[in-house]
Amino acid sequence: MKSLDNYRGRRVVVLGLARSGVAAAKLFHGIGADVIANDRKPREQCPEAEELEALGISVVCGSHPDDLVTPDTALLVKNPGIPYAADPVRRASELGVETVTEVEVAGLISKAPIIGITGSNGKTTTTTWTGALLEAAGLKPVVAGNIGRPLCDAAQEVAADNWLVAELSSFQLKGTNAFRPRIACLLNLAETHLDYHGTMADYVGSKAKLFANQTADDTAVYNADDPVCAEVVQGAAARKLPFSLTQRLETGVAVEPPFPPAKPGESVPETAGPERWIVYRPGDGSERRIVPVDRVGIPGRHNAANALAAVAVALAAGAEPDALREPLTSFRGVEHRLEFVGEFHGVRYFNDSKATNPTATAMSVASLPSPLILIAGGLDRGSDYMELLPVFRDRLKGVVALGETREKIRKVAEAAGLTAVKIVEPVGDAADTLRLAVREAAALAQPGDTVLLSPACASWDMFPSYEVRGRIFKESAHTL
Repeated sequence: MKSLDNYRGRRVVVLGLARSGVAAAKLFHGIGADVIANDRKPREQCPEAEELEALGISVVCGSHPDDLVTPDTALLVKNPGIPYAADPVRRASELGVETVTEVEVAGLISKAPIIGITGSNGKTTTTTWTGALLEAAGLKPVVAGNIGRPLCDAAQEVAADNWLVAELSSFQLKGTNAFRPRIACLLNLAETHLDYHGTMADYVGSKAKLFANQTADDTAVYNADDPVCAEVVQGAAARKLPFSLTQRLETGVAVEPPFPPAKPGESVPETAGPERWIVYRPGDGSERRIVPVDRVGIPGRHNAANALAAVAVALAAGAEPDALREPLTSFRGVEHRLEFVGEFHGVRYFNDSKATNPTATAMSVASLPSPLILIAGGLDRGSDYMELLPVFRDRLKGVVALGETREKIRKVAEAAGLTAVKIVEPVGDAADTLRLAVREAAALAQPGDTVLLSPACASWDMFPSYEVRGRIFKESAHTL
């Protein structure tokens, strides 16, 4: 992308009227571009249209017109979730019109240095935690991106002495060309979103764009325990700062002594203990012990890894290690990410609705004590879910399955030898079906057990978002 001044008086098409689209449309209208905002949803489902039209922005709802993208279109800014096979995006490609997401725009206009955080799992937790660490260190973070607030909206307000901390998805990063974060963090990589990307290579390549434009003045934080992450950053020009749960690092942030690595086909129990510490080694032979792992504010090995990543990012931004201790221990996570809902009739309930792939569910199951009843299932993206077999076999007492993948989840449970398996067929609306699943899980549980909603699937077969799914689960638990 060129400077914003290049688009003054020129046609800019904004595709998709979600929060990021509205922010982008306002931004380009503000600099004098001829903005056309488009969404194929009907007008009555586009409440944002009235606000944009009041500013003088042209809005087209209900379809993607054939003449939306024309030879004189200077730029197409698309909602990250809109596939590249969509007609306006294909048309832009045919005409040589640059297509970006709002992340590209934010990188162009932000006065503050940007921290970009991505990965298959743990992005929201790590991004929020990083913000808390930087705040405690007096480094003035502004948190935005895929976490909720549009990045180009925040980028217009930040000052040079802020840090703009951005959660970034593969969908967002795929639509970048020149985006350059001062600190880039890659948490992990697992097979997911292949219905959008088509291939794992395209998915990994989209994540790798986070590092593509970094220079030797920047920092690449990455998970040294994930060989694909290590490979992605190998050729990056930035200074490399790894983190690890299972390796002793001479430079980086690690657990000391290391956790035992997971073996193929096994679920690794939680083995923190008071002897394990989060340790920073800057590479000069010195060592700073920051906090014992068992004092980290949220449970689980995967959250220990998220803590390591957040610490590494904060240190790269200039935080003093001593300033990180309190927010590491006081942080209690974010909504829908292994969120403790409450204890009812002696049974504890956890909401992990954000677990939209099997890897995330496996990590959450391994984080909680048995006996454990799992509620799982949702949008069918083609997986057989057999990668869940080890944790089903080793950690679960029972399974309640719902959604499009309910029969696939049942097959995994039966292969694991579980006999307490309930299949919830649709009843009433989606909320009624989830409420029934919660009641079925409660019927399987006894005092001392744990019920976990961790679907391993996206919510879109039943709910508009994982947030809606999680909130209905919480309401259902509170009314048992």
